[in-house]
Amino acid sequence: MHKSGFVNILGKPNVGKSTLMNALLGEKLSIITPKAQTTRHRILGIANDDDYQIVFSDTPGIIKPGYKLQEHMMSFVYSALEDADLFILMTEPDNDFTDEKTLTKLKNTSIPVMLLINKIDLTTMEKVIAKSEQWKRDFPSFMVLPVSALNNFNLDKVMDKILEVIPENPPYFPKDELTDRPLRFFVAEIVREKILLNYQKEIPYSVEVSVEEYREEEKLVRIRCVIYVARNSQKGILIGHKGSALKKIGTQARKDIEEFIGKQVFIELHVKVSKNWRDDEMQLGRFGYR
Repeated sequence: MHKSGFVNILGKPNVGKSTLMNALLGEKLSIITPKAQTTRHRILGIANDDDYQIVFSDTPGIIKPGYKLQEHMMSFVYSALEDADLFILMTEPDNDFTDEKTLTKLKNTSIPVMLLINKIDLTTMEKVIAKSEQWKRDFPSFMVLPVSALNNFNLDKVMDKILEVIPENPPYFPKDELTDRPLRFFVAEIVREKILLNYQKEIPYSVEVSVEEYREEEKLVRIRCVIYVARNSQKGILIGHKGSALKKIGTQARKDIEEFIGKQVFIELHVKVSKNWRDDEMQLGRFGYR
């Protein structure tokens, strides 16, 4: 008997969706930072074993869109609400999930819903118990489970529940595949992660990374990325004094990319201004937001 199924992970920004998927896969596919809206795309991660294949979908955090980029991000979320074998809604003990559109959809769906109360290591057991009881009372059809994705607490129970729910099916993807995304996508995401971690205020939310060249040679991989910013003033901040800030980003990204692809990397980073790209449908389409 072989089981295969699609599991879509939903929740507000910074609730631990990417941490959960990476932990269940045993691989870092989704970038993780303390900043909200780190995940912009819907990313598939595939867990394979002899008798099962679980296709996880990590989605952007649910927000009220403020510009066209965020509208596209939310379209990825709502498409993830349309079809799956299991929905995982991630919440926190100290923050209520209040998106009525999502809650109504999940309450009325015939698809099983697992509600995970994450980050229980950051609060009291009394709060966790109270929040669990509240969710069970308000949504009796949900499977409610307290977890700590960061510390792998109760994730074995999460996997057991997933395997109970997903149907008997042949694999949807080849068994040696970990994701549906190409290497170039993850290279761009690693560079963007370093920007998110090293800059404050509007810079992290105003950049997009495009891999213009990815060339494999015998002993190394040559990569050229362009970092697009929305305004001229952001370009200078990103580059830094005599290029020092950009060089730091490149060094940090190179190390992670080498670990990810298992090969020596030479990376060039360039910065260009693409005015107001976050509200420009043509530019958003070029960056893969369709």
